[in-house]
Amino acid sequence: MTLRVLTIGAGFFAELHVEAWARNPDADPVGLVDRDRAKADTLACKHAPKAARFDTLEAALDQLTPDIIDIATPPETHLDLIKTALKAQPKAIICQKPFCGSMQHAAAAVQSAKEAATPLIIHENFRFQPWYRRLHTELAKGTIGDLLQITFRLRPGDGQGPDAYLSRQPYFQKMDRFLIHETAIHWIDTFRYLLGEPDAVMADLRRLNPAIRGEDAGLFIFKYPDGKRAIFDGNRLADHAADNPRLTMGECLLEGTTGSLTLNGFGQIHHRPRGDTKTTQLHTTYNTKNFGGDCVYSFQKHVTDHLTQNTPLENTAQDYLQNMRIENAIYTSAKQGHTVKL
Repeated sequence: MTLRVLTIGAGFFAELHVEAWARNPDADPVGLVDRDRAKADTLACKHAPKAARFDTLEAALDQLTPDIIDIATPPETHLDLIKTALKAQPKAIICQKPFCGSMQHAAAAVQSAKEAATPLIIHENFRFQPWYRRLHTELAKGTIGDLLQITFRLRPGDGQGPDAYLSRQPYFQKMDRFLIHETAIHWIDTFRYLLGEPDAVMADLRRLNPAIRGEDAGLFIFKYPDGKRAIFDGNRLADHAADNPRLTMGECLLEGTTGSLTLNGFGQIHHRPRGDTKTTQLHTTYNTKNFGGDCVYSFQKHVTDHLTQNTPLENTAQDYLQNMRIENAIYTSAKQGHTVKL
């Protein structure tokens, strides 16, 4: 079964969506919506020349009956688009992160989808990066024994100077909440994928570049009932060793009772047994051309596999609300200077 896909949005990241849909053997990108019709035309011609182009979702739904409606627009537009999309009774709706403009709107979107019995899925793709899928497998196998701690150091090196982010995503400079809301939300979700649910969080956030409005450096710590810790240490001004600093965006260390696993900026995972000085590289294959080891494609294929083969579904909007609650707790902790229980 080939699933008809309608994408809403033709901006920077929407191009990655459409390009990946065009490669998915279970998908057919039949339509593209953007208020700027010229942008929709340009994107469609580049990756999906047969797709119809529209300047409103309503116009698209008058002519198309999509199976998947993929929303890649700013957060404040999400709730209204989801409500309109639900009227078309698609098999699934996908929505980019950050999800909706507020927790209230996100909860309303989840409730509307639940009432319509339509899967609402958040496009959170970092957990689908091939190195995190492999790390998840190694943890399940007990490769490093009982996990003690995970530390991720975000170091993309793109945040220095007055022109930071302007060439790619200029709206970054104007976000009141930046490092956690826009970027670290990926590791809130990935830590939950790898370790499960924390019961408390503590954070320290700061702004280093005066050219931007929000925080661009800081850390947070997830606390777990059994004593595990997950630490996110982010600094967008500093870099790390990588040919492409956006591949992994930093480095990760997983420490256990019988050894450790490290992820470097080249997407390589190395295993070091406890007490040993040598490491072994674990073979991990991934697409070096596309964003994040082709995680956009992997996420979308996960959704189409669910719809065509009834495989288990990750990243439901209902579950994603917990990411948003944790995000809010991080900001509360940083503001108040104490641990916040979840």
